[in-house]
Amino acid sequence: HGHSLDLESVVQPLALNPWDVVLCISGTIISCENAIVVVVIFYTPAFRAPAFLLIGSLATADLLAGVGLILHFAFVYFVPSEAVSLLTVGLLVSSFTASVCSLLTITIDRYLSLYNALTYYSERTVTRTYIMLILTWGASICYGLLPVMGWNCLQEPSACSIVRPLTKSHLVILSVSFLAVFAAMLQLYVQICRIVCRHAQQIAVQRHFLASSHYVTTRKGIATLAVILGTFGSCWLPFAVYGLLGDCSSPALYTYATLLPATYNSMLNPVIYAFRNQEIQKVLWAVCCGCFPSALPFRSRSPSDV
Repeated sequence: HGHSLDLESVVQPLALNPWDVVLCISGTIISCENAIVVVVIFYTPAFRAPAFLLIGSLATADLLAGVGLILHFAFVYFVPSEAVSLLTVGLLVSSFTASVCSLLTITIDRYLSLYNALTYYSERTVTRTYIMLILTWGASICYGLLPVMGWNCLQEPSACSIVRPLTKSHLVILSVSFLAVFAAMLQLYVQICRIVCRHAQQIAVQRHFLASSHYVTTRKGIATLAVILGTFGSCWLPFAVYGLLGDCSSPALYTYATLLPATYNSMLNPVIYAFRNQEIQKVLWAVCCGCFPSALPFRSRSPSDV
């Protein structure tokens, strides 16, 4: 482990790396959190609206990422095998890609719910949601299959990236894709901000609210968007940038130090997108009190407040 982070198992027994232990613990927490979200959305009939399907997609991707981190640790230290390690790397690439893409689809959905508010609740929205989900998971699975199908650096160590056995060119594509998604989300949230500010101002004028009320509402909306983008950027940007700059000779320490925060994004996503939602909170409280979720009546909220 002297150089690039080795996601490729080796045949010799390895000394336990504390960073790998931390990643495994992160994977366990991520799996537990997101499993709750997946179960709640899957078993609650009221959560069939497009916004909740997209949150379910995000939770599923993060759940798989958590499982991938646990499996990676298990296979590296207990069942070393090149073939199996390629499968776990493929799973991690697919799940993290699906997680990032799901965040983009949620952002697109939020934007369209405000931009096309009058036509949002229509069959067209449901169809568009399924198309976005198919594209998200199709692209993610393709990205994950690349190292499994042979695009890896097992035979050519000099072509390795900071994360073995991914090639430098493969990681560059992933990093550039992330930066493109981040730029798209930033642009969409700027547009959302403008729409929210305009709506708040119109409501304030119509209802003769005080200017301070309009200011508080707008500030709260902007603060929420700042938290969403700030969390996403601070978690993923370090790893994406280092993926572009580093190579196989880069110290593994830097890779771990940038990859670990990226996993935290999957830990924070359920809190930001699911547990803050009032409908999901009601179901969780009901389950804790022994009430069956399907018996609870809900109004399906628009994604702007999901």
